[in-house]
Amino acid sequence: MLNRHVVLGALVLVLLTLAGLGAWLYSLPPAPTQADAPPVAADEMDAMLASLKPPRRQRPLVAVVGLNDATETTDYLMPTGILRRAGVAEVVMLSTGQGPVKLFPTLTVQADATITHFDARHPAGADYVIVPAMSRDDDPTVLAWLREQSRKGAIILGVCAGAKVVAAAGLLDGKRATTHWYYLRDMLGKHPSIAYVADRRVVADRGVATSTGISASMPMMLILIEAMAGRQKAEAVARDLGLPAWDARHASHAFKQTRPFTTTVLGNVLAFWNREHIGVELQPGMDEVSLALVADAWSRTYRSRAVSFAAASPAVETRNEVRVIPETVSADPPPATHMAPFTDQRPARALDRTLQAIAGRYGARTAHVVALQLEYPWRALP
Repeated sequence: MLNRHVVLGALVLVLLTLAGLGAWLYSLPPAPTQADAPPVAADEMDAMLASLKPPRRQRPLVAVVGLNDATETTDYLMPTGILRRAGVAEVVMLSTGQGPVKLFPTLTVQADATITHFDARHPAGADYVIVPAMSRDDDPTVLAWLREQSRKGAIILGVCAGAKVVAAAGLLDGKRATTHWYYLRDMLGKHPSIAYVADRRVVADRGVATSTGISASMPMMLILIEAMAGRQKAEAVARDLGLPAWDARHASHAFKQTRPFTTTVLGNVLAFWNREHIGVELQPGMDEVSLALVADAWSRTYRSRAVSFAAASPAVETRNEVRVIPETVSADPPPATHMAPFTDQRPARALDRTLQAIAGRYGARTAHVVALQLEYPWRALP
């Protein structure tokens, strides 16, 4: 999904540059920090929290929906893991059909149920539906199901480029929204009635919430937890994630396609002889959020791809009952594989240290390419 589109875009932009038409590209700006982002007024935050209050059940029912053939790794696993560790809602991972859900750019998981089974068990619908980025924005089964869930009263949350799926269902028409920086122009071009809101990682409007790029699902889920169970619970979960601070602030201007980004992607793509696998060992009880962030990051370098393995078992159950299916069943790492560290650390620290490891292995520009794809305000350690 995002990787393939960025590669094609990078190739086109480099050709334009060689033709003398790419001067509009800017140099890579300094990585943003929380201080670079405009503040969010208290009344705006209060209004968002009020709009995300559980619509019906005291213990809300949350459905995380995915396509079987390709759904974004972190968009699917992070909301599930964060909400389940909070313990404030029933969270169900759904697939459009039978069989495993192939995540992109890496990992495969077993959903809890299909949308057909979910509908039979919960005819009144979910309280919340979380929509990750998917390989297709126009899957008719997904679009029809989202419209029906919205009609029944569910609050729809589009994570990252999942906002494009929500828009394709017609649920963002005439509403304020955001999405991943790379897909923003495409979404607004297809749905011109959407009012884009800059400098916000999360935007909520009349029964729909959207977020910026992949890493924004962390603050988005914390905001949702606060709406469900209060600030104290959200702060406790944030500490468990290793997040010292979080809110809806975002420095939108810092995330865009630049000349260094494009040339780094192209250079890594063209170095096809220099690819490597990064082994990710699946262990029972491991943190699925850390797993998702580490595996996703290593698979976005254009130099490497995370490959999961386990000693036995067709599926490994994580801390919060996500069943991950290994690519390789073996007690030893796959051959010629570098091992990915940090999956045993708290998610925010795992991501920061993984980006630092990527910088050490492939260079700082490649690490920044990964952070830009994740739309994550990361700065390399000195």
